[in-house]
Amino acid sequence: MSAPVIDPVRPAAPDTPAGRSTNVQRTTPSRFDTALGWNDKPGLAWTLRVLLCLIALGVFAAPFLTIFSGAFTTNPSGSSMSFLPHDSTLLNFKVAGERGIWDYLGNSLVIAGGGLLLQLVVCTLAAYALARHRFRGQALIMMLFMMTLMLPEEVIAIPLSLVLGDVPVIHADLKGTVWGVILPLGAWGFSVMMLTEFMRDIPAEIEEAARLDGVGELRMLWQIILPLCRPALGVAGVLGFIMIWDQYLLPLIAAKDPTDYTVTVALSILRTDPEVGSGVVLAGAVIALIPSLIVYLLLQRSLVTGIAAGATKG
Repeated sequence: MSAPVIDPVRPAAPDTPAGRSTNVQRTTPSRFDTALGWNDKPGLAWTLRVLLCLIALGVFAAPFLTIFSGAFTTNPSGSSMSFLPHDSTLLNFKVAGERGIWDYLGNSLVIAGGGLLLQLVVCTLAAYALARHRFRGQALIMMLFMMTLMLPEEVIAIPLSLVLGDVPVIHADLKGTVWGVILPLGAWGFSVMMLTEFMRDIPAEIEEAARLDGVGELRMLWQIILPLCRPALGVAGVLGFIMIWDQYLLPLIAAKDPTDYTVTVALSILRTDPEVGSGVVLAGAVIALIPSLIVYLLLQRSLVTGIAAGATKG
């Protein structure tokens, strides 16, 4: 007798009864799919989303288009809004330059650059001490930094003016100098708080391994902590620059002469000048707007990464 032939048992497909063949079609997600259900198939929901995006785009883009249009228009009308210039001209920029707008822009660039550099250094050192070290009074110091965000500029304007006129201990008069504007902006509670929370999320094992290799405090901060905090530094850089660039009251009280004004103060001077029209003011606004746009475009990726990292924390 010959031995019976046993057919090998084929393994059943997972999650299906044995012996039953199923044709499972795998679909790859579209590049438009998101957690909110956005897809490329037209429908009522798709139409509503597109309509909302267009409305939001119009709300945010309309002021910019109006400013640029008025800056290149000979006599822009204040009673109507136009997105395209009429009778295009560069005369408004020429008149703004004759009123010293470029000198004011230079003052703003010096103050914004020096103030942002000082602010990032001070806030980074303060955040590193608060996040990576334990000491008595740590919570009190953090609370004091946060309290500075609750004080309006108008409340501290007069005390700050007195201090800038006669700095304690050294008895120096900082009015009329760029240091009178840069030094008060050297620390910002928002940047300290944000960098502190970001640094606290860095695993302690990385720091412990570096200390076993003999890494000191400054090297730890420069080579270990700061490279991991690039997204947060990008956010602090963009928001810090905009905060310094938009200062109005501080340059006003720290100046001794109109030549010490920044571009934000110069715009108010152009607005009250009866010899210039609204087109010159809009041209000055365009000039004041360009540096902020450049900084945002350069640090856009770090800004988005930092915000996304903060939103997904925990």
